[in-house]
Amino acid sequence: MKKAFITGITGQDGSYLAEFLLDKGYEVHGLTRRTSTQNFNRIDHIIDNPNLHLVSGDLIDQHSLTQALRDIKPDEVYNLAAQSFVQTSWEQPVLTGEFTAIGVTRMLEAVKLACPETKFYQASSSEMFGKVQEVPQNEKTPFYPRSPYGVAKVYGHWITVNYRESFNIFAVSGLLFNHESPRRGLEFVTRKISHGIARVKLGLQDKVYLGNLDSKRDWGFAGDYVEAMWLMLQQDKPEDFVIATGQTHSVKDFLVKACEVAGIDNWQKVVEVDPQYMRPAEVDLLIGDASKAKKKLGWEPKTSFDELVKMMVEADLAEQSKNK
Repeated sequence: MKKAFITGITGQDGSYLAEFLLDKGYEVHGLTRRTSTQNFNRIDHIIDNPNLHLVSGDLIDQHSLTQALRDIKPDEVYNLAAQSFVQTSWEQPVLTGEFTAIGVTRMLEAVKLACPETKFYQASSSEMFGKVQEVPQNEKTPFYPRSPYGVAKVYGHWITVNYRESFNIFAVSGLLFNHESPRRGLEFVTRKISHGIARVKLGLQDKVYLGNLDSKRDWGFAGDYVEAMWLMLQQDKPEDFVIATGQTHSVKDFLVKACEVAGIDNWQKVVEVDPQYMRPAEVDLLIGDASKAKKKLGWEPKTSFDELVKMMVEADLAEQSKNK
């Protein structure tokens, strides 16, 4: 039985990846931070699986990471934990750097010290492209991050390359473009829309407050993207891959589709633009070229944009109807 170690297992991607690996017959170990209130909502449905084990540790505590890997000796490590909300990175830039940048180095150092034969996956991000230098963006596109989060992810990406080249560790980065799901946090614009529109439809609130409606993103389904993470670690040699749909939609597109799914005729009546949700430096257009992943991994997204929006809005309608 193969063993996998996942940081960020209680997050959106971590929960989908844990499900995926358990279905593949893995023994899955997930790192969780000890806090006064534990939130296991996203993994509640698999928490009793005998092949799932939760390990206490923290990305800012080197010893806990090294000890966990020494004890478990995993075949694969997936580093998904981070301060992952762009807006928060402006308010907490030092904390973001600590987890999202230096935390990657601690994980790589733990692999180097405890299990150098282990394959390592780093969650890179399309936010590293920021003020894009070419359209679409591929593995060779120069980075130009526009937020502390993007800058921290660039550090995490390059330190992964550095450990791969310096210590001969099988370490790869997945440059994942935006990927959403009903498990997305409420602070993210897609879930904010699906959740808010569901509440408006059910008469639980009057309006949804948003920032830049013209911002464009390449949105896919998180459940599809975790398969790409796994495929990267099944290759003979470590390489980085862009994972994306190759299609771009604006925040307004997502909003209009969400209203359509919910049966709201006039989207303009239920939405208000609030300046507090504008970023100090905006990323206007992200669209990924995942042709390398298609060619070398055989990976393609299975879920369309319309299917994704429908899935999220219907899940929130079902959840919020319990509050009526």
